[in-house]
Amino acid sequence: MSSATSSARPVSAPRVICTLDIGGTNAKAKCAHWPEKRATPSGKGYTPEQLARDLPALLAGEKVDAITIGLPAPLRDGRPLKDPVNLGPGWKDFDYRAAFGVPVKILNDAAMQAIGSYGAAGLTKGSMLFLGLGTGLGTCMIADHRVLPMELAHLPYRKGRSFEDYVGIRGKKRFGRRRWREHVEECVRLLRAALLPDVIVLGGGNSRDLARIPEGCVLGENSNAFLGGDAVWQPEWADAATEL
Repeated sequence: MSSATSSARPVSAPRVICTLDIGGTNAKAKCAHWPEKRATPSGKGYTPEQLARDLPALLAGEKVDAITIGLPAPLRDGRPLKDPVNLGPGWKDFDYRAAFGVPVKILNDAAMQAIGSYGAAGLTKGSMLFLGLGTGLGTCMIADHRVLPMELAHLPYRKGRSFEDYVGIRGKKRFGRRRWREHVEECVRLLRAALLPDVIVLGGGNSRDLARIPEGCVLGENSNAFLGGDAVWQPEWADAATEL
């Protein structure tokens, strides 16, 4: 058998999907068969053109069949409605399919982690509210595999400030850890009363700084974002994101 034939993936091989989780500090990449995620710095000037330039190094020469992108921005019809606050310009109108050469699905980053958390929790039905305690506050509701992205972070909470102002990283720095924890618990109480989810998943890096888990909540893993990136190509999540 020739080397070209032996190195090619058989037609029946599982689809290889690369999930890109684009945060304000790092752009992270993972395929399901990788033991660890790979990352490259992002930040305020990070653009989709830079992501396209960084991807070959992140993939280390590996070919993929599809890409899922989790982006901290609201979306409609599979495209960002505006550029993310903590990244550079150009995400709204970028031609992702042309740049990457494979089918692409883009999700709000909280929605992507919520989908992965729904599966990781073993849920097959019912409602789950995801709250991502990170730089800001990512929010998403899932009801029986229907993904309902939300922008709850910007609703007014106290003294003319939003939920995100109190439980995001700015609030944590402003109030200190003890008072920040109290505001997280109060936000959870209010959102549970308003939305009546069966369970609330608390994700994001700052969820690890909670002294105790509020009633009705469970901790989510950041790695669930990559599970969500794979899941949106499966039939049960087909309506969660539009293929570009």
